[in-house]
Amino acid sequence: MKIAAVIPARYASTRFEGKALADIMGRPMVQHVYERTSKAALVSEVIVATDDERIAACVRGFGGRVEMTSASHETGTDRLAEVALRLDAEIVVNVQGDEPLIDPAMIDQAIAPLLVDPSIPMATLKSRIKTLHDFLSPNVVKVVADRTGNVLYFSRSPLPFFRDKWNDLKDDAFVSGKLLCYKHVGLYVYRRDFLPVFTGLAPSYLELSEKLEQLRVLENGYRIKVVETEFESIGVDTPADLEKVLARLKAG
Repeated sequence: MKIAAVIPARYASTRFEGKALADIMGRPMVQHVYERTSKAALVSEVIVATDDERIAACVRGFGGRVEMTSASHETGTDRLAEVALRLDAEIVVNVQGDEPLIDPAMIDQAIAPLLVDPSIPMATLKSRIKTLHDFLSPNVVKVVADRTGNVLYFSRSPLPFFRDKWNDLKDDAFVSGKLLCYKHVGLYVYRRDFLPVFTGLAPSYLELSEKLEQLRVLENGYRIKVVETEFESIGVDTPADLEKVLARLKAG
């Protein structure tokens, strides 16, 4: 089964313009993402999708494959869907272009459910929340699933709500697993045929309320399988996040 990984990358960013080209120890961020993605065992090909010639030239410069897309796309998923129509891959992975520390094993973990069950249209990842800060932060998306790993809901709010423990929430309860909850890791895997279905759906009420695009899938009755990963990455949304990435790399 042919599996393509597509890395949507844009130059414009409200909080960090040009971050795809930000220098990380002598290489642009998009190159770090590309090289790490290429090491995933299940991925057949890696493509950067962009509407910016500066990013395209950078990718070609380090020998990567790039596909130019429309500049009118509102989301990375729309950009992914445009490129997916040109591919003969049966499965398409959306790897965020601002994840320079992504572990290749995470990509393989997210792909695995679609190889086992042909009825699953989409899969993603989750990891354990271990701090009260993350549990309460609206910038950390929480996810709950049923016993078979099908997502029930994503939210920026604390999820689940520990009613009897609410006044005594502490980090050690999360670390020990007494309060077990998960944050969403923004890596998505789709069957290629599902992408035009997804992007063809109108933005939904829950999606617009939470500002979480993946809720459109659930609200329209489609399944999302979620897999737990033990790996931790750092998404780069701001220059401060980039400093965290550099600190981790320098620490080995």
